[in-house]
Amino acid sequence: MRYAGDTTSGSVSRKRPSNEPAMTGFYSLVVGGLVVWRLTHLLNAEDGPAGVLVRLRVWVGDGMLGDLLDCFNCLSLVLALPIAAWLASDWCDFALLWPALSGAACLLERATANVVAPPQSGVTEESDVLLR
Repeated sequence: MRYAGDTTSGSVSRKRPSNEPAMTGFYSLVVGGLVVWRLTHLLNAEDGPAGVLVRLRVWVGDGMLGDLLDCFNCLSLVLALPIAAWLASDWCDFALLWPALSGAACLLERATANVVAPPQSGVTEESDVLLR
């Protein structure tokens, strides 16, 4: 299989062969959303190797950039911007893909966050009695 970007042809651009499927809109949304979520979660909530990201967040401090790193939703909007620009084929796609990627990342964050159920009223922790 020859690509248009082979070094023997003298061209530097790689073109997709006709039998290779193009990235569909849904696939772009899913993969892009996962990428935005992963990068946002990494910068917002993880320590990183050897605590590098913790030190970065401490170094940034409480200024505007520090507030951005503390807010998952805000950070996902910023990180979705270049990914949407890369995936979009025109301005209309970009305008729809940018908030969609950020929204997908926010939904993934909510779905994967550790949810602690609030204690039920009237039930104490010392009680081992089965209520019927």
